[in-house]
Amino acid sequence: MAIAAKTTAPATKVAEKKTKAVKTFSYYPADDVKSRLPSSKGNRKVSKLRSSITPGTVLILLAGRFRGKRVVFLKQLTSGLLLVTGPFKLNGVPMRRVNQAYVIATSTKVDVSKVNVSNIDDKFFAKEASKTEKSAEGFAKQDAKVQNTLPAAKVSAQKDVDTAVNAAINAVPQLAAYLKTRFSLSKGDAPHLFKF
Repeated sequence: MAIAAKTTAPATKVAEKKTKAVKTFSYYPADDVKSRLPSSKGNRKVSKLRSSITPGTVLILLAGRFRGKRVVFLKQLTSGLLLVTGPFKLNGVPMRRVNQAYVIATSTKVDVSKVNVSNIDDKFFAKEASKTEKSAEGFAKQDAKVQNTLPAAKVSAQKDVDTAVNAAINAVPQLAAYLKTRFSLSKGDAPHLFKF
């Protein structure tokens, strides 16, 4: 009988350990409780500028409306975005902000030391709030096509920057033709082997 008692004692200890490990819940919430995600509004870091991108570097845009176009880099804005221009009269790209993740930096440079872009910042690109009328007359006016015109300050700033950049481009032979051409890949091209 002593032998039988010895064999049953370890079995009960193992059974006790198994019951302690399993948790049982008496209630489940009917709806999922939504928790707030941490906000990253106040602690955004400005992205570090790549070493290959310096003022005057010719960049190739990879995304957006002007993808494939070559543009001239002017400066990095406080938001971390890059300020670039075509210039507009040369290849149709106006002054705009671009994320550096969507550009390829080339080895071609333009002398932009005489270009003044100190007054251009992120506020320059802010859109004006449109005032809509809630009356029936305001609704009828919305049906008519309204042309969006740029403010005179933006137009004059574009002209000032473009004249200075065009003067630097015209000083280098064949640079204007290079900026006009679009970048594209054809079948069999290996972009990882390109030297820009």
